[in-house]
Amino acid sequence: MDYKNAGVDIEAGYKSVELMKQYVQGTMRPEVLGGIGGFSGAFSAAALKNMEEPTLLSGTDGVGTKLKLAFLMDKHDTVGIDCVDMCVNDVACAGGEPLFFLDYIACGKNVPEKIATIVKGVAEGCRQAGAALIGGETAEMPGFYPEDEYDLAGFAVGAVDKKDLITGDELQEGDVLIGMASSGVHSNGFSLVRKVFEQEMTKEGLNTRCEELGTTLGEALLAPTKIYVKALKSVREAGVRVRACSHITGGGFYENVPRMLKEGVRAVIKKDSYPVPPIFHLLAKKGQIEEKMMYNTFNMGLGMILAVRPEDAERAMEAIKAAGEAPYVVGSIEKGGKDVVLC
Repeated sequence: MDYKNAGVDIEAGYKSVELMKQYVQGTMRPEVLGGIGGFSGAFSAAALKNMEEPTLLSGTDGVGTKLKLAFLMDKHDTVGIDCVDMCVNDVACAGGEPLFFLDYIACGKNVPEKIATIVKGVAEGCRQAGAALIGGETAEMPGFYPEDEYDLAGFAVGAVDKKDLITGDELQEGDVLIGMASSGVHSNGFSLVRKVFEQEMTKEGLNTRCEELGTTLGEALLAPTKIYVKALKSVREAGVRVRACSHITGGGFYENVPRMLKEGVRAVIKKDSYPVPPIFHLLAKKGQIEEKMMYNTFNMGLGMILAVRPEDAERAMEAIKAAGEAPYVVGSIEKGGKDVVLC
């Protein structure tokens, strides 16, 4: 009896590391010390030396049950982007720059080519965010996960000068809310998504073209999450002070928007101020989901919302466009309770 007979293939683990190296290398930053394969990832603090009061930021998350669609479609090259996004967008909406990222893959059976494909997506997400992928772990856990399934999670560390932290404390009545378009459902609400499309949760069903979407259902649902790091950096470099920012994830508008507010103000968002992607209309129709529940579960087409002074709105919009994202003026800050009003 040996480890391989027990279901853990150490040689497959070695091969996975070799296959993923080419993708990891493309995420390196000057501050990275050493290469992949060590017991820990090393990152020089030189990135912080020009800050008055260096402040570390962190974010951790996973992809969730969106992975079930990747299993059904046998498509594993984009879920890594989702994993990175969920962490780095949280860092960015606090005003920080993501510095490095680590991933964790737990699987029933280590198939090196599949693991490398997953990490390829993680590396692409890191590249989009400007973060270095400096380490990770692939845990083969036979008997815990089915052989063809896995879980994927990650952890990001970023930095910001304390004076540049986005806290919401500067919000004032009249500030303008700008939303950045999402790519679709992103990585939240998939337990409800899978329930709504229960009959379509087969490889054939997901690969069937849906005229309402202009693509297959699987392609629409598996579309990788938008990473807004560069857009927020572009706004900052344009000299615009972001007063508050919210990453619209699980809990939709009603949970996430109040998190960016201070006491005494509320956010008023106009639902017709931007286009809602067709996938949300289809979800609501097929699942008979009431409108408030849709906005309480999904991003409804906006992945990030930020508040700026009225005189800075146009500059912020142009900076976001220059970074390749689609911005919309979606509302404003008013006096009131610490909540969001959708009208």
